[in-house]
Amino acid sequence: MNRKTRIPIKIVLALLALLALIMMTMASACMFSKNMDQSLVPDAASQFYDNKGQVIFTTASAERRLPISFDKIPKHLQHAFIAIEDNRFYEHGGIDYRGTLRAFVTNITGGEVQGGSTITQQLAKNAFLTQERTITRKIKEAFLAKQLENKYTKDEILDMYLNRIYFGQGAYGVESASLYYFNKHAKDLDLAESAILAAIPKSPNFYNPFENPKASTERQHLVLDQMVKFGYITQAECDKAKAEKINFTKPKTNRKDSRSYFFDYVSQRVIEEFGADALYKGGLKVYTTLDGNMQSEAESSLKYLPNFYTDNSKLTQPQAAIVAIDPTTGEIKAMIGGRGEDKFNRAVLATRQPGSSFKAFVYLTAMDNGLTAATVVNDSKIKFGSWEPQNYGHNFHGQVSLRTALKNSYNIPAVLVAQKVGTSKVVAMAKALGITTLVDSGKYTDDNPAMALGGLSKGVTPLEMAAAYGTIGNNGKYNAPVAITKIVNREGKVIYEHKVAPKQVVSAKAAYQLTDMLKDVLISGTGAGAGLGRPAAGKTGTTDDYHDAWFVGYTPNLACAVWVGDDNNKSMGVMTGSMAPLSIWHNFMVQAVAHVPYADFVRPAGAVTPAGASNEGVIGGSNNANDANAKNKDTNKNGTHDNNAGKETPSTPKGNTSSSGNGQLAAPPKVKRPNEAPKPSAPATPKAPVVSNKPTPQK
Repeated sequence: MNRKTRIPIKIVLALLALLALIMMTMASACMFSKNMDQSLVPDAASQFYDNKGQVIFTTASAERRLPISFDKIPKHLQHAFIAIEDNRFYEHGGIDYRGTLRAFVTNITGGEVQGGSTITQQLAKNAFLTQERTITRKIKEAFLAKQLENKYTKDEILDMYLNRIYFGQGAYGVESASLYYFNKHAKDLDLAESAILAAIPKSPNFYNPFENPKASTERQHLVLDQMVKFGYITQAECDKAKAEKINFTKPKTNRKDSRSYFFDYVSQRVIEEFGADALYKGGLKVYTTLDGNMQSEAESSLKYLPNFYTDNSKLTQPQAAIVAIDPTTGEIKAMIGGRGEDKFNRAVLATRQPGSSFKAFVYLTAMDNGLTAATVVNDSKIKFGSWEPQNYGHNFHGQVSLRTALKNSYNIPAVLVAQKVGTSKVVAMAKALGITTLVDSGKYTDDNPAMALGGLSKGVTPLEMAAAYGTIGNNGKYNAPVAITKIVNREGKVIYEHKVAPKQVVSAKAAYQLTDMLKDVLISGTGAGAGLGRPAAGKTGTTDDYHDAWFVGYTPNLACAVWVGDDNNKSMGVMTGSMAPLSIWHNFMVQAVAHVPYADFVRPAGAVTPAGASNEGVIGGSNNANDANAKNKDTNKNGTHDNNAGKETPSTPKGNTSSSGNGQLAAPPKVKRPNEAPKPSAPATPKAPVVSNKPTPQK
């Protein structure tokens, strides 16, 4: 054939790069670095700075490293690391060419720079190189890995790797990690404990069993499954290890500094980007977004957090989380991850049910699909299959405007509005606002009517809720949360600098219209009496059985999410979003807004903000309503005042539901009526803190 066959240029480049790599590694067989056994750079502590350039934290300069001989490292501990990190460790010559080729093709074709590193390459990287994600570093890594393979045996390489690898909290090597987590020597670790250790290095903070036990256990099980797959243990041994109750020896800590949660969060970001050695030995200057004044004000606002009891982990319940963000930049100004009694950062890692605070995304979707605050919805008795959602006190309010339904947090209207615009659109809207924990497909999808009331498969985090609400106040422009503005190395070179890159994720018109409705929450709704003396908006959130309570609110230049809940998912008695969460939020925001310029929400062209109800069709029709043809809109079915208006409705249905395709629920949740419903009272005000030894409704 005369037809010329053209090979894509990207494939050619990939093959040339791989060829160059092979040539370099072959040449390295007779070349050895004279400094391979020497420490190259002396250790230096890193420092964190606040948003005013003041030093606020210095990392520990000394490593906790206790080297042990290879014969004291149990075989099952060695095998656990090999199974999860490099199952062909004893077969390759330092480089897994299949993994490397795959990574090179992805890198050269414009994809995210990938790994494919063997244990030998990881040792080379940690000992001699930085964590920068470039092809040049990968070539250097491979070159050094080949030298290591030529100079040392496999067991020697594994020995050095296991004595060097980082396990979080300044612990390097399996011996120091074993003492830190289990208070025993590495030689005494059993299979289940060894799998726990092997699970940690991928992300030392996230897989730390003290901070995130669920994620740690999940990865431990993955390690054990890999050991079965590659023949290191039997299935029976795997099952026994998975069932074993691990006895951790949690280090005693005295964390009175509320900033420690933020410091840990920043530390993890640095480690993910540049590695643990860079943070603890590299002498970095890390410039953060933390505002010292706002952080102190967030801490002082915890005086409104009640003390109910001390649990088996010696933690006072309930716990709380506070996150404050500048929505115009995404900068985190304050962060409280708990009472300071442990290291678990609830502001970032706790995924909890949002209750009615999720309704904001329902109504934002409605505004983005042509509805307005004046659109009328029928708040009447209704069934979805066998699920019969209820309002607080089992009252119905007839035909009400969306403005009235939202400010008073009525449940049935939220479900009907979600169905009207499409539940999938609501889920997509929340994801566009930065909520990453939603499930949009499969058996446990959040694409169902219960989602409108905050009944989610997983839940949400305070950090993402603060950013999402801030996006609404920023007229639909989303800025991802950021804690670091700049990092400078010991030579004075800027190695990282954040660039603000707002993304318009929903129309400014829809965002402003929702903000106008949420302003009423603070005036005459479930958050009445909590105004700031400047334009502000927000929403309460309370879950079924009072497991979680929220208040999320914002001004144009400051958004804050407050969560209160029991770590053990126990009921807090009667605790709504308009109680302790609103008190904490209001106390913090009144002080914090003094540090930012006065600003009003910018009204975009075409925004429609009617105060009353419209004459358009009613959402929901009759739907088994007792009085579907109520003549007086924004009143209850009898045309009288609703004594429960302004009270937050516990709104998270139990169980996961899924749509059957005809507007019904395939697996309807059971909504329970609270055992003790509080009597109607005046709107909540943050002037009276909730501080007691038992759950008491705040008036």
